[in-house]
Amino acid sequence: MPNGLFNWTFNDIEKFLKKNNFVYNYSNASHYYYRGFINKEIRKVCVPYHGKKALKPKTVKGIILQSGIDQKKWTGKN
Repeated sequence: MPNGLFNWTFNDIEKFLKKNNFVYNYSNASHYYYRGFINKEIRKVCVPYHGKKALKPKTVKGIILQSGIDQKKWTGKN
């Protein structure tokens, strides 16, 4: 279970993105690309797939910045 920026897996991120209206666009090797509209802008997000391993917090932070979704929404902190 994700805790802040820690313990996010590919599946956790994929579920979160889909819940926030992102759709799968394409994949290139072990990287999956999603696109969505946030604040009337098209956003593209690259998510690396490493099986069930947790992604590094720095990688998760990069995904958050790419998505344009507020970090508080990602971490569940209001």
